[in-house]
Amino acid sequence: MSERGTSRAGAGGRAPVVERPEQLRNVVLVGVSGVGKTTLAESLALAAGAVTRAGRVEDGTTVADYEEIEQQQQRSVRLAVLPLEWRGVKINLLDPPGYADFAGELNAALRAADAAVFLVSATEPVTGPVLALWRACADARLPRAIAVTRMDAARADFTEVLAACQQAFGDGRPESVQPLDLPVRIDGHVHGTVEVLSGDRHGDAHGETHGEVGAPPDTGPAREQLVEAIAGEDDELLERYLDGENLDPGTLTQGLRGAVLHDALHPVLPTTEDGTGAVELLDLIVDSFPAPTDRTGRDDPLPCDPQGPLAAQVIHNTGDPYVGRLSLVRVFAGTLHPDTLLRVAGGQEATEERISALTGPFGKLQRPVPEAIAGDLVCVAKLTAARAGDTLSDPAAPQLLEPWSVPEPLLPIAVEAHSKADDDKLAQGLAKVTAHDAAVRVEQNADTHQIVLWCTGEAHAAYVLYQLGTLYGVRVDQVPYRVALRETFAAAATGHGRLVKQSGGHGQYAVCELLVEPLPAGGGFEFVDKVVGGAVPRHFVPSVEKGVRAQLANGLGDGHPLVDIRVTLVDGKAHSVDSSDAAFQTAAGLALRDAAAQTTVRILEPVADVGVLIPDEYQGAVFSDLSMRRGRVLGTEAAGPGQSLLRAEVPELELTHYAIDLRSLSHGTGSFTRTPLRYDPMPANVASHLAQAED
Repeated sequence: MSERGTSRAGAGGRAPVVERPEQLRNVVLVGVSGVGKTTLAESLALAAGAVTRAGRVEDGTTVADYEEIEQQQQRSVRLAVLPLEWRGVKINLLDPPGYADFAGELNAALRAADAAVFLVSATEPVTGPVLALWRACADARLPRAIAVTRMDAARADFTEVLAACQQAFGDGRPESVQPLDLPVRIDGHVHGTVEVLSGDRHGDAHGETHGEVGAPPDTGPAREQLVEAIAGEDDELLERYLDGENLDPGTLTQGLRGAVLHDALHPVLPTTEDGTGAVELLDLIVDSFPAPTDRTGRDDPLPCDPQGPLAAQVIHNTGDPYVGRLSLVRVFAGTLHPDTLLRVAGGQEATEERISALTGPFGKLQRPVPEAIAGDLVCVAKLTAARAGDTLSDPAAPQLLEPWSVPEPLLPIAVEAHSKADDDKLAQGLAKVTAHDAAVRVEQNADTHQIVLWCTGEAHAAYVLYQLGTLYGVRVDQVPYRVALRETFAAAATGHGRLVKQSGGHGQYAVCELLVEPLPAGGGFEFVDKVVGGAVPRHFVPSVEKGVRAQLANGLGDGHPLVDIRVTLVDGKAHSVDSSDAAFQTAAGLALRDAAAQTTVRILEPVADVGVLIPDEYQGAVFSDLSMRRGRVLGTEAAGPGQSLLRAEVPELELTHYAIDLRSLSHGTGSFTRTPLRYDPMPANVASHLAQAED
């Protein structure tokens, strides 16, 4: 490319100032956990002069902000933003977590970005999770380039990686994946790159080319294929190419931009951990990636006009014990100014809030900015009502932007406060966690009386618990999760309840005789009065029903609610002085328990309608696993190229850890949904095992 590496701007961590959306590039780094996204982001920041080799800005402050849990898990758990300046263009670099538990952060980053750099490791195959991420980028309709990381590894082979990428990402058109640069290897080490279009050689991370040692690879075949791919997307260029014209690099660079913008070409660049290829990638972003005004095919409702009505969206919320809530915002239209009254609208009722200062994110640092124009990213402090996905607009010209999808949390984690002091702060801590993390759901189960945190996986659960304890000072203990069970009668039975207490003064006297019969599944509860002759006075019959209902809710020995029964009051006795409402309630409960002792009480367990989306190659393993979970597979159907959707009915008791187990079975490629269906009788052997476990 004609301008490669000709300008290196030293931003020094200051927020670059832009006046027009054309000066912006919003780029997300996408790749599986461990592929080297954060390393590449640091290489780009170093190449752009934004940080020193020690990862510091000009005042000596360290940019990296690794929380304790990130160091423990050796993976990122938060969306990071790094603004760079390169050749007069501001590049907002978004680095979301690559682990599947944090797919919500990735979806948010895809919404904020206009293009993606997709990372593939030179030492790892293109696996199912990698393909799933590629499809996520395609679904978001983002133009993509491919950065091959770890090219400095001893067994790295760029030709093999390129062939794998063409097969995996070409969608039947391998010519749509073409190298823009080729690595120069000397004695097994990468010493720079050579540009395919121009043949220019570029140095390694230190700018060295090692003279003429190690001849650069022959770019002839690669150049021919790349030129054909570029020309094939432009009728004028194609005609000139077919006429035999020797297209110059400048013309081809313009053609490359058009092909990238229309997602018809995915350039491939080699990179190393020490920064080789970073300058070339920065140039590609500036020359060929879309500005916010080029968001082709993204169906944005408003033009990217700084003078238009304000339309911004909350991309991400973070909590800080000192600063409070900090919201990362993408401005899609208009200009966001400090000290402005905004309308906040989304999943909840619209509210109005006045914002104060605006800051530009730079790793863990925040730098004041005067305003944020359409297309830019900015941080807003203390937006108390705003959640991720909410729209910010002018109250006089309200707007509403479509939010992105958030993965359904399907892993239940039961917790309880560690102490009385923690119990007093628990509700507030949970409210903060859910406000900052759209992928966690808090349930207070009325049946089991447990507080349940629904998370997307083990890593996500660990981060949620870490936030509670470290950020919000609420210590919780994890306890075994209990599935809400029910009980019912297996056959009809009668029960006798007698309460007689006389010890001076007013006593307690009530006698009830009940007939209890099972109802069909889902029948609920029926109460019938068949007392004759006034054995139970009319004004005490409601007391009997009230006592029965209380016993139904409390259950029997195990405390599971009783359902699907008809209770008939057939007889009883009362005392003119000692009978009371409370006495008949107690007697009714005793009668119901006595009836239960005369027959078999069945435990009912909830059954869910489960849909499992998996690649075809894992269908057998998943099918067998569902059968072992007492699931009833109803059938399968095609769900796209190479994918199947399995439908099954599975007891929820068997789904407690399915979010973890399915990921292991499908090597991270499977997903599932669950919908409550009904309650079925639990097999006797399972009920016995469950009772022993609870004891």
